[in-house]
Amino acid sequence: LSGNTRNCFLTGSRDYYRNFLCKGQRCLLNVPRTEVWKNAHHGSGKFCFQSSQSSLGHKIKSFQISSVGLLPSHFSAWNIQIIRFFRTSPSLQAAPVPLFWVIVKPAQKLFAIILGRSIRNWWKALPPNKRELFKEIARKNKWKILLGVSSLGVLFVVFYFTHLEETPITGRARLLVFGKEHFRQLSQMEYDMWMEEFKTKMLPETDARYQVVKRVVGHLSESNKDIPQVLALSWVIHVIDEPGVNAFVLPNGQVFVFTGLLNAVSDIHQLSFILGHEIAHAVLEHAVKKASLVHFLDFLSLIFLTMIWAICPRDSLAVVGQWIQSKLQEFMFDRPYSRTLEAEADKVGLQFAAKACVDVRASSVFWQQMELAETIQGQPKLPEWLSTHPSHENRAEHLDRLIPEALKIRERCNCPSLSGPDPRLIFKLNMQHLLESSKVQETPNSTKQDLSKTKVDFPHT
Repeated sequence: LSGNTRNCFLTGSRDYYRNFLCKGQRCLLNVPRTEVWKNAHHGSGKFCFQSSQSSLGHKIKSFQISSVGLLPSHFSAWNIQIIRFFRTSPSLQAAPVPLFWVIVKPAQKLFAIILGRSIRNWWKALPPNKRELFKEIARKNKWKILLGVSSLGVLFVVFYFTHLEETPITGRARLLVFGKEHFRQLSQMEYDMWMEEFKTKMLPETDARYQVVKRVVGHLSESNKDIPQVLALSWVIHVIDEPGVNAFVLPNGQVFVFTGLLNAVSDIHQLSFILGHEIAHAVLEHAVKKASLVHFLDFLSLIFLTMIWAICPRDSLAVVGQWIQSKLQEFMFDRPYSRTLEAEADKVGLQFAAKACVDVRASSVFWQQMELAETIQGQPKLPEWLSTHPSHENRAEHLDRLIPEALKIRERCNCPSLSGPDPRLIFKLNMQHLLESSKVQETPNSTKQDLSKTKVDFPHT
């Protein structure tokens, strides 16, 4: 999948991959075998390869078969460009913020600031005797004031629990403030924005890399069409010629994949897992959930924002207090919730890949490769709590815990047995070889040199 080459690096044998594709179609949990998913670009067609002269075979002239997960043979891909953090959603998140929110949100904060500042100035302008009078009234009616504040809190709690719905597949409770249909309509606006931005970088449908992504997405959707949410969306593929290691799916089923991701994955199994992860984001409606929670918290924060500007004696202190409040909300609620959604998408995406008869063991290897690439490049390792995504190391460990259950799903789907050694073991052995090679390259004066400062030349494929 690297660059413009026509080679497809797969694991196992040619017959194994043909069986992997054919038998994967039947993993529908008692759903009849039908034609592959239709999309806006192509009509339907059988995804299962009947011979090496299949449609993908015409696009990719040869299948170069390699042993499982040989790290050096694939690591030339890392030499082109690695983004500092792999993001499985664009910088604007995978869904648009509702238009009214964009307009009203700044106005709400401005109103809270003006109201709080007005209360402070009004209090300062009061004569001392009137201030004491108000304090005395407050002391006498403290239980009434407490009851009023408690009632307001109860209203927020009632609003929260009356807007909870069950998440599809996982069954977790989720807060939904916005209408899903309205949100999908607004996602069309973001789709138009991305299409305008990348209109000169879209790969044609005849490109081999486009065909690979199309067939992987089609196979994942076909293998999981027993799930109503998967069946309800029409998956449309867009492959963008960009070096960034990125992919995302909009809530309306628009799939965007950067060629940098195709260069970063070692095999078709890793690509299938990553795209399964992105499809899970859309199926679980994470964009709606995230926007709903942020909007709810922002509305609550208006009360604290008004109090900050009313209590602080000077505007400069109020600005500092407002900044502290926003950072507390970000690091205590927003970012942890984003990491929770990412972990949930990893779990469901792994299940999607397992039902498509993918070698799910390759999922954790991808994140170990990302961790290794950043280490080799000497990029600083930031604490996980500063990020909206789990660390590469923690994602790999989380997936390793989920892989046994995913392997059971493969068995229930009558998938072909996994041939060859475990790719996680191969990666571990290659890591040992890499460390030994780096020690040989060290001079006597740099025996304590860190791996991030060691130059390692990987052979090009």
